[in-house]
Amino acid sequence: MLKSRLIEEKMLILLRQGKISKWFSGIGQEAISVGVTLALDADEYILPMHRNLGVFTTREIPLFRLFSQWQGKANGFTKGRDRSFHFGTQDYKIIGMISHLGPQLGVADGIALAHILKKEPKLTAVFSGDGGTSEGDFHEALNVASVWNLPVLFCIENNGYGLSTPSNEQYNCESIADRGVGYGMEAHVIEGNNVIEVFSKVDAIAKSVRKNPRPVLIEFKTFRMRGHEEASGTKYVSKKLMDTWAKKDPISNFESYLLDKKIISTQEIENFKQSVASEIQEGLQTAFDEPVISPDLETELSDVYKPFEYIAVDPRSKQKEKRFIDAISEGLKQSMELHPDLVIMGQDIAEYGGVFKITENFVELFGKSRVRNTPICESAIVEAAMGLSIAGIKSVVEMQFADFVTSGFNPVVNYLAKSHYRWGQAADIVVRMPCGAGVAAGPFHSQTNEAWFTKTPGLKVVYPAFPYDAKGLLATAINDPNPVLFFEHKALYRSIRQDLPTDYYTLPFGVASKLREGSDITIIAYGAAVHWALETLDKNPHISADVLDLRTLQPLDFESILASVKKTNKAIILQEDSLFGSISSDISSQLMEQAFEYLDAPVKRVASIETPIPFASALEDQYLAKRTFEQELKVLLDY
Repeated sequence: MLKSRLIEEKMLILLRQGKISKWFSGIGQEAISVGVTLALDADEYILPMHRNLGVFTTREIPLFRLFSQWQGKANGFTKGRDRSFHFGTQDYKIIGMISHLGPQLGVADGIALAHILKKEPKLTAVFSGDGGTSEGDFHEALNVASVWNLPVLFCIENNGYGLSTPSNEQYNCESIADRGVGYGMEAHVIEGNNVIEVFSKVDAIAKSVRKNPRPVLIEFKTFRMRGHEEASGTKYVSKKLMDTWAKKDPISNFESYLLDKKIISTQEIENFKQSVASEIQEGLQTAFDEPVISPDLETELSDVYKPFEYIAVDPRSKQKEKRFIDAISEGLKQSMELHPDLVIMGQDIAEYGGVFKITENFVELFGKSRVRNTPICESAIVEAAMGLSIAGIKSVVEMQFADFVTSGFNPVVNYLAKSHYRWGQAADIVVRMPCGAGVAAGPFHSQTNEAWFTKTPGLKVVYPAFPYDAKGLLATAINDPNPVLFFEHKALYRSIRQDLPTDYYTLPFGVASKLREGSDITIIAYGAAVHWALETLDKNPHISADVLDLRTLQPLDFESILASVKKTNKAIILQEDSLFGSISSDISSQLMEQAFEYLDAPVKRVASIETPIPFASALEDQYLAKRTFEQELKVLLDY
């Protein structure tokens, strides 16, 4: 505790000197971090918050690395890409937070699930503040942990305030621990400023959880003696309250206890302080002497994704006609066989087989531990997938409909997408996204929302149009250690058939498929739009066109697009998504920049209208770009 206190006091000095950018103080709360960490085994994961310096010092992370992290130096844990405690380290089994409070709770669920799957008698501890318990992620994570009986200690530091908002404006119950009843979960209230009580009670709980895996909610009563961060101050806290909690300081009280019991002497305390001060100064000097990071563009770009060496697996079996939906199911099944620890999670995917029956009979083949029904909690399940990845297990998450990803948007774009870039942790996750209109499903079950994710560095986006591609690309997506959004158009599930191999094979990302060869124009499309383009050409056999099926949107095979347009001198991009801010807009802009001198006409984009997707068939037909494509194609050809 004393080490973390002395480090904090030094950081506050450096903050005032402008040598660090920001500091979130945990002064007065040290007993919780230290006590919980001491109660866990060294190989058990802890997911701390920004006031849990004691977790890092108790796990004996070299101080110079912490100081380098806080100064944005290379010896930190994020290569200067993130600050303070926003990092993780597998070496010390610490997984830091992101600023969006809550996702770490679901990630802890995933790590704990990995312990269950591996039959390891271990647990995971995750921290949150009292303010963070108002987040939806808190509810989802605790509910999942309870339903799945996961060995997680949910450690809530109730320090009285969420930034400046007092607890009585955060929740309407006497204690946060009272919420445990609602989740069918064991709950405890512990005096958070007494390190002996913290350690002894958490140690007893931890030993019990290792023997009998289950989630436990622990509320630690404490107080934040400084502001949310130093710039915010503490003007909103009464002097009386500050004085009351000052008397409960965990370090001075523990020091008095040790002296009273003659466990330690005043001189020993002084010697320890001097030793820690020297360690701090030495670590700081090492960090100060370290040069500032010299930006390297190639390094920055290459670290966004974990390196993945694609291995081509060619099919050897005879071909058999399959529907698009069969190709997905078969590809998923064969990947489950290839990767014996691969886990599938989603709503109704177990015995029911999913709403589209893609995982029908999977429970009989692979068991309920690997084919897991989830509560309706998209955010927590994406986070749990991240936890599985941290623990070395691949997963596939099925969004029942791509529309529902909005409920799990934060962890996808802020956690999965950024983990490797921030601290080298792969997010080995495939999110399956049944999408698309044309099936009269209305505005909440018909979206083609791929553009939300192509915009986000760190994500890969796949969107096949044919069964053969769907099966091979799904296999590659599962092999790839990076997060992949895998779009499957619902209208193609049972309408498109194709001969394809019955055995396992892979297809590479970033390689478009040229479906037709022509000279008049280049048609660029993906998903259902590919079929619209082909139908149009079948009706107009006099049109000689290159037809490119993109297959993957991130990475994008722009080289093939560029080569085709340089040949045909005209380009039209067809998509189901609405126009503004879409993938077609980006492709068009790149063509105007890189192929302007080859173009005999402006690049044409054809997309669905700028409205939500309607339900009634006539309205849906009017919405879709299919309606106008033929006319727009002919106009461009005549330009």
